[in-house]
Amino acid sequence: MGRKASMLVALVSVAAITAGCGTTPADGNDDGQPLVVHLYGSDANMSNSLKDKLAGAPAVLSGMIGTAPLLDMPESFKERLRGVDPSLADYGYAAEAYDAVMLAGLAAESARSTDAPAIAKYMVGVSNSGTVCGSAADCLALARAGKDFAYRGVSMRRSGFTDAGDPSSASYGTLHFGRGNTINDNLTEYVGAGDSAAASQVAPPAYTAYPTGNAKKKIVPLKVGGLMPHTGRLAFRSAPRFAGARLAVAELNAAGGVIDQPVEWVDGDDGTDEKVATATLERFIGLGVQVVIGASSSSVTKAMIPKIAAAGRILISPSSTSDELTSVPDNGLFFRTAPPDTLQARALADVIMRNGPHRVTIVAREDAYGLGLQKNVKADLLTAGMTDGSVDLITYPTATEDFGTVAARVRQTAPNGVLILGYDETAAIVKALAARKVGTSESLAG
Repeated sequence: MGRKASMLVALVSVAAITAGCGTTPADGNDDGQPLVVHLYGSDANMSNSLKDKLAGAPAVLSGMIGTAPLLDMPESFKERLRGVDPSLADYGYAAEAYDAVMLAGLAAESARSTDAPAIAKYMVGVSNSGTVCGSAADCLALARAGKDFAYRGVSMRRSGFTDAGDPSSASYGTLHFGRGNTINDNLTEYVGAGDSAAASQVAPPAYTAYPTGNAKKKIVPLKVGGLMPHTGRLAFRSAPRFAGARLAVAELNAAGGVIDQPVEWVDGDDGTDEKVATATLERFIGLGVQVVIGASSSSVTKAMIPKIAAAGRILISPSSTSDELTSVPDNGLFFRTAPPDTLQARALADVIMRNGPHRVTIVAREDAYGLGLQKNVKADLLTAGMTDGSVDLITYPTATEDFGTVAARVRQTAPNGVLILGYDETAAIVKALAARKVGTSESLAG
């Protein structure tokens, strides 16, 4: 496949699966010899930031392959991100966070209001209807002139939202870890996923005149709150998201702000934890924040949606991918710029099938993200031709710290491939596997 293939390749069919290969081979392969496997990851752990948790094991991720929503980003965008945060190690979900803020600002300008329910009515429309534009200056100019436009930013460059507020199409990167536990960018491939035809065809509400006099004076500035983790399991992946969101705020303000007022950024922490996120959300509501960017994990986002709906605020997640979120009742106030995991599952299954494992173990954290993606990947592997007995599922509580039992089960079932659906605890999982001499040929070679 080429580096910039335009569409996700079809899942590879398997003509024959080794007869009788169930989840527990007769020999158990527990003879102390190295067990060479294909190691796979997904968006939450395919990151250079993971290396900070693997000091002393510089090659343990070498050869690991995985997927993540990712674009072949323009270098100019990366430079602008580094202008916000010069320390960025990667750019995961930076584009999605940037587009989330941009869409909210453009919808507010189109609504002639910073009231959250009013903004929400324009969110889908500004991504789909009218003249295509890609910058804050160009899109704001069209909105101020009362002209329909379709924002094509960095992550949502092919098409806009579905009726449910999900991206209708996306781009994924197939990533490869090299030595030093860092991504080898030279091996990254980009593939498209989803269907542009699924974008909403519903026209946005008609433009109204800008308020004047006392009505104009009552319009308060648009406040955008960052409900993403400075602490917790996903903090190691958050820097690009904060940088992307803050960059969008700066560029909206450089283009004149929203309804003639600067957009205000309110920083916050979701802690990768429902209690921390709830406290932050309550603070945002007290401060008059109309649009919240987050949360990062699907389980925390799922818990926040009812609270957002009750408070009449907007929630836009740049990184929560569980397909379960699409159907959570939200009063039309939840959106996301990250694609649902039904798309990532297909990309992961394709990567696994191309490598040809006959037995796969999927290790997943027990939350909306891990369980949902695990279920979808298995379904796509079975569709591609694997048998039910060839796919072993292992789950672990999110608070787990010792993964010796998980590693022992992987060793016992002796798969050809291991997919890990985890957060920063992935570092502990791969070290536990290495302790049992389970790993890629590259990592076992040291």
